[in-house]
Amino acid sequence: MGITEEVEAILEYGEICDHCLGRFYGKRSFGLTNDERGRALRIACEVSGNRPHREPDPASCWVCGGELSRIDDWAEKVAGALSGIEFETFLIGTRVPPLVAESEEMVWSDLTLHDPEPLKAEMNREVGKAVSGLTGKNADLKNPDVVAILDLSEGTVEVQVNPVFFAGRYLKYERGIPQTHWDCRACRGAGCERCNYTGKQYLDSVEELIGRPAVEVFEAKNAILHGAGREDIDARMLGSGRPFVMEIEAPRKRSVDLAVLEEKINRDAAGRVAVRLDGWADRKMVQSIKSDKGHKRYRILVEIDGSVTPDEFRAALDQLKGATIRQRTPTRVSHRRADKVRERRVLDIECTGGVDGRYWVEVAGEAGLYIKELVSGDTGRTRPSLAQILGRTAHVVSLDVVQVETANEYGE
Repeated sequence: MGITEEVEAILEYGEICDHCLGRFYGKRSFGLTNDERGRALRIACEVSGNRPHREPDPASCWVCGGELSRIDDWAEKVAGALSGIEFETFLIGTRVPPLVAESEEMVWSDLTLHDPEPLKAEMNREVGKAVSGLTGKNADLKNPDVVAILDLSEGTVEVQVNPVFFAGRYLKYERGIPQTHWDCRACRGAGCERCNYTGKQYLDSVEELIGRPAVEVFEAKNAILHGAGREDIDARMLGSGRPFVMEIEAPRKRSVDLAVLEEKINRDAAGRVAVRLDGWADRKMVQSIKSDKGHKRYRILVEIDGSVTPDEFRAALDQLKGATIRQRTPTRVSHRRADKVRERRVLDIECTGGVDGRYWVEVAGEAGLYIKELVSGDTGRTRPSLAQILGRTAHVVSLDVVQVETANEYGE
């Protein structure tokens, strides 16, 4: 069947607009819009046959239901839905009713058409061009700031605002603050008497102390902290700080001065947490920071049950320096982590002083090394351990993370 015969057959289905007629051959030629292509096909069919000339009624098109005649209306709806949201790039998406999709696919199948373009593709492109004209913003198919989804069944526009990311390092000066928000264990966030109806296990977290000011400045829905590892709730994060990326969900503002934001976070956190913001980030950086196996350095205060001379203590530490430690998942986290044995290396460990019969120790280890258990042995679940070597009970009185860096910091 030649193209003229195909067009004749398509026109027999019922009233069809030039947009939809052209779409059935949308991938066959370049330089024409589907509307222009459809008009040319219609005229060619009229010239070569006996079909009289008649202007189509776009609003009565049996394929698109007249939607392609309402491009400007859809563009105005999108512009209205995006009003008040700061963005530079956008993307249009379309939800096509199943009956419409079935109608065009029926024609493709019946006539064995090889070059059609779906209605969804033309709606996305044509409405996108119109929105660009109204707003002065550009479409971006890969990484748009906002996505506007046209729901043809409901006649509505749904807006999805993509997140923004910024990176930095944080310091935690106060013990008892978890890295991220924890729902109350009793009510699982619903609010109960045990949590004073806050829904929280802990009143604050590093995530919230950084995130609350950020949400306010970005006029956002939420903030999610992605850290390079995490410190225990009773540990401080000192030294150069822990690298993190903050994900800001559904921001209405995007062009925020990070220097001003940094100042606000540090002021609002009131000495509990402090940040140094390094710049903007993206989702790839989130993946990178979570997969990074950088080494950590800790400063701990160790208490030994019984008398141990400084020389004995240092000799025991020497046996741990460079050692590979086999650690079964610690008892204290076994309720939330898989029970398995991990091997991690102690890169460096030394005694830096003592106070009241206790010893200050600095230890550097591979990511994932449990420091408290390295000292206590965790009833034999960690081997070797300081307690095992000394033959005495030992435990960590206090722990601070003082450096979070890559393995290259230790020559590896």
